[in-house]
Amino acid sequence: MAMGRRKPKQQGLWVSTDEIAKPAAHPFYSKVNEVLEEAQFDRKVEHLCQRFYSPVMGRPSVAPGVYFRMLLIGYCEGISSERGIAWRVADSLSLRQFLGYSLTDETPDHSSISRTRRLYALETHRAVFRWFVKILSKEGLLEAQTVAIDATTLEANAAMRSIQRRDDGRKYDEYLKDLAEAQGIENPTREQAARLDRKRKKKASNKEWKSPSDPDARIAKMKDGRTHLAHKAEHAVDLSSGAIVAVTLQAADQGDTTTVVETLKEAQSSAVLVNERGVEEVVADKGYHSGAVLVGLHQASVRSYIPEPERGRRKWQGRETEQERVYANRRRVAGERGRRLQKLRSELAERSFAHMYETGGMRRTHLRGRDNILKRLLIQAVAFNLALLVRARHGIGKPRTLQGVSETMWIVQMAAILLYFMSEEEQAFAKLMPAVTEKRPVTPYHLSAYCARPSIQPSAKTTSATGC
Repeated sequence: MAMGRRKPKQQGLWVSTDEIAKPAAHPFYSKVNEVLEEAQFDRKVEHLCQRFYSPVMGRPSVAPGVYFRMLLIGYCEGISSERGIAWRVADSLSLRQFLGYSLTDETPDHSSISRTRRLYALETHRAVFRWFVKILSKEGLLEAQTVAIDATTLEANAAMRSIQRRDDGRKYDEYLKDLAEAQGIENPTREQAARLDRKRKKKASNKEWKSPSDPDARIAKMKDGRTHLAHKAEHAVDLSSGAIVAVTLQAADQGDTTTVVETLKEAQSSAVLVNERGVEEVVADKGYHSGAVLVGLHQASVRSYIPEPERGRRKWQGRETEQERVYANRRRVAGERGRRLQKLRSELAERSFAHMYETGGMRRTHLRGRDNILKRLLIQAVAFNLALLVRARHGIGKPRTLQGVSETMWIVQMAAILLYFMSEEEQAFAKLMPAVTEKRPVTPYHLSAYCARPSIQPSAKTTSATGC
């Protein structure tokens, strides 16, 4: 066989569509389209977005189903920017087929995606998210009775070096120069100003500084210890399946005991669509523990499983109601059910962060403004829940899951053939050897039931649905 050589060829002026090579559609996106068509996704989103368009025919716009599908592609492919999504769609034949575009159609560019996002209201994106929550409940993948609440920080699309004073609008370098001159240093260099700045305490306070490009961003310390302008994303995750019930985006300088109120409110709004009782139990880490939070949860008829941080001996004089709620929460956390719920919380809540922000590409935002970012996060959560449904039906949750399937299945088939031709003595000897599958399962991870979790059995002494 001779080695082929690349020879540039002049393209013909006219090419028949029959002569164009048609690659096979991506199996994952084909399954996703089957699920969306079964749920009549396009008809639903067109009905929700009808009020944003004029009844008189104008310039053709991006169809609502195409816009939301492109954001789903951003989650599946791990693309954070809308410009990157537009490039990926224009370059991929399988994604064109997923969106319903032919080879001769021009795909939407990033400006069309951006304009459509600004056109649709935040409530429209939230309505799409809640509608898909109802679909999960119809499939039996969502109960929304016991939820875990946790938060993480997202790096904002703004630089720390661009912050300005809230009182007079001075930039950070100008402020340091004025401080140095007040200390008697004339015409200070950058090194001198930085040396003077290290001695000050609380030099980056959100009460004194703001970002001119993104006023909603706040100065915060990230998970890796760096200081950035950031936003705070908070999830409410159903512990029966791992599905996301609510997503909120709040200021990064607000504490967990403050932001949990809005997140629980959004979770209740989604849970009412699934069951009449709504959320009955909340599981969180010790950062959410406070007497006011526990009293508020009890007033909302919600049981809490929140570990208590070390605070030493406390004085309860005049706070008998708070004491009662704290002691009741302490007993629930120390019980067997409380320990199981904490294990599920640490697994499922962190998993939603990993999929949406690490592999989903949204750890650093490319949008500015809280509403704009929240619109994207809501559709990211829709894609996460959609992946649970597709995985439960077909065993795959993302397109990259199909990598290595053929090799693994070939190994399984060869092992089955060898066992078939073995004699009885050889099979008995093989059973005595350590099984390879005990150390490394042959069955790939995506073929297992992703949503299967050990059921949380209620206590025999209780009569409530949630078992407490």
